[in-house]
Amino acid sequence: MSETGELEGRAINVIRALAMDAVQQANSGHPGTAMALAPLTHVLFTRVMNYDATAPDWPDRDRFILSAGHASMLLYGFLHTTGFGLTLDDIKAFRQWGSRTPGHPERGHAAGVEVTTGPLGQGFANGVGMAIAERHLRETFGADLCDHRIFVICGDGDLSEGVSHEAASLAGHLGLGRLVAIYDDNHITIDGPTEVALSDDAARRFEGYGWNVVQLGEVAEDLEAIEAGLRRAMVVDDRPSLVILRSHIGTPSPKFTDTSKAHGDPLGADEVAVVKRILGLPEDEHFFVPDAVSAYYRAAGRRGLPLREAWEARLGALERDDPERAERWATTWSARGRPGWMARLPRWQPGASVATRAASSDVLTAILPDVPGLVGGGADLTGNTGTAIKGSRPITRTDFTGNQLHFGVREHGMGSIMNGMALHGGTIPFGGTFLVFADYMRPAVRLAALSRAKVAFVWSHDSIGLGEDGPTHQPVEQLASLRAIPHLTVIRPADANETAAAWKVHLEGDGPTAIILSRQALPVLEGTEANADVGVAQGAYVLEAESDPAALDLILIGTGSELSLCVTAAAQLEEEGYSVRVVSMPSCELFGAQSEDVQEDVLPSDALTMVVEAGTSFGWDRWADDAVTIDTFGASAPGAIALEKFGFNVPNVTERARQLMQESAYEDDEYDDDDDEEDEDDE
Repeated sequence: MSETGELEGRAINVIRALAMDAVQQANSGHPGTAMALAPLTHVLFTRVMNYDATAPDWPDRDRFILSAGHASMLLYGFLHTTGFGLTLDDIKAFRQWGSRTPGHPERGHAAGVEVTTGPLGQGFANGVGMAIAERHLRETFGADLCDHRIFVICGDGDLSEGVSHEAASLAGHLGLGRLVAIYDDNHITIDGPTEVALSDDAARRFEGYGWNVVQLGEVAEDLEAIEAGLRRAMVVDDRPSLVILRSHIGTPSPKFTDTSKAHGDPLGADEVAVVKRILGLPEDEHFFVPDAVSAYYRAAGRRGLPLREAWEARLGALERDDPERAERWATTWSARGRPGWMARLPRWQPGASVATRAASSDVLTAILPDVPGLVGGGADLTGNTGTAIKGSRPITRTDFTGNQLHFGVREHGMGSIMNGMALHGGTIPFGGTFLVFADYMRPAVRLAALSRAKVAFVWSHDSIGLGEDGPTHQPVEQLASLRAIPHLTVIRPADANETAAAWKVHLEGDGPTAIILSRQALPVLEGTEANADVGVAQGAYVLEAESDPAALDLILIGTGSELSLCVTAAAQLEEEGYSVRVVSMPSCELFGAQSEDVQEDVLPSDALTMVVEAGTSFGWDRWADDAVTIDTFGASAPGAIALEKFGFNVPNVTERARQLMQESAYEDDEYDDDDDEEDEDDE
């Protein structure tokens, strides 16, 4: 073996040992896959991928996704040795409180972690999203600004989960030639050999999806064969590629190679020592990285420096020679709009009647010229969900320069693909379906929130008001369940002006937003044109003030389509002599983040409050004393009739309001009587 070959072999063995040592010290983790795939990942990081570890956010770098996120030590080992900034102390703190090396890779903890992975199949679908973003940018701006690949390592678990099927189908349909997924075909799951539950022919399945398939077979230790296979995949530019590699989990452990034990448990101190002896490493030295290996990997980490500098030179020349194109690139890459883009937001006058899903489409169409990064559509429901950009070309296999992306009937895949698009950079993805099908997307929504991915989840048909499709399609518990997800901003606008403001909140922010829209037309309310911009961003605001500020009897809180009901009910109660305030609360999360002074100004703590929302009551006790809600499933009927039968009408709301005020007055009287008795006793 040549001197270089010997050094590469030693370097790979150091990565294997780091994985064993970190898992052993933590007494928790998955060493086997990291050990088996160290040669593959070595080839990627030292021979194939274009990246610069000293500039991990360089836009035109190749992307690496470890979809098999349980093998996180595989990634951490290379991020440390190639110079991304992870220290040996970080490796030693694997899976510990406050460490930069959590049990599964989490974006934001360490440079070089492109996406948060672990829930199987998600990283694979993220890779599809990144490949969509890359090709859209390449065809829109040219290969001088965007020309790179996405590499994904996935396993049996990834390809078993349904989300990977959805994503692979769309990737094949679109011909994403810059996507290379490497399938670690190791035949082992936690329950035992994959054969206990899996007999798919992955090659034929992916060929059926329209992928290029490269079968490498038993070459997991052969660096030249691995590189040759990857390069065979990379020359195919009109289809995504699946490279199938047969590996042996836990290699070269005598006791645990090809066993479930190697998958999810530390090997044990004795076996670690045996394996280190086989690898030619000191048995009694932990976290051992010799200087020669460190220097070798650091050089590999800087291998892309000339490419990055050439890219930066091209960008500089573009800024000088074609400032308009350079400005458009900068705006797109920033995931923001041009200065003053908000002036394009449409406004609606009181008295108009507009479904908020229709208003959403009008907003997207109006702002696209100044927010060029917008890319998205619906899961076969583009026109139905307010995600149509009128006049925009659709993205197709032969033309990626448009902004309208048809996801097909693939809600789960759509969510995960959008996460990948957002985390790649250069696109602001949005995707729409019916709110009830947010349940199909929940894993992706949770990961968007965890990753702070700037994704707009657009969900329409927001209540039993959608009507005849019945309880299978009528969302009831979805609003409450989405509001329970940390770092997800849920906005349910009440009219067209609030819808425009919801998009403004999302585009000016940095994380995921759920925009909840109505199927039915809603009246444009008096006061939203002037107040929605500030009010929606604040989460809640006073839409109609009470007639007598000195004697506030009740605050009616409304969201979405029920806000107009609150306005009508309040007018009737005012005619009866009550002093009633109407508050629009499109976002509990945004309002909950406000200062106590702001919250007190909108919802005084001593005021009586009642919320009206066509969803479950769960969670509303934080803001309201009573709730006109629906804590059962809906029913098939025309939407207006369904709302009427479930009590979302003026007579029921006003009656419930009177009861609440009367009960409160009675309790106050009882309290006053108690005070009088105490006073008499004192006398």
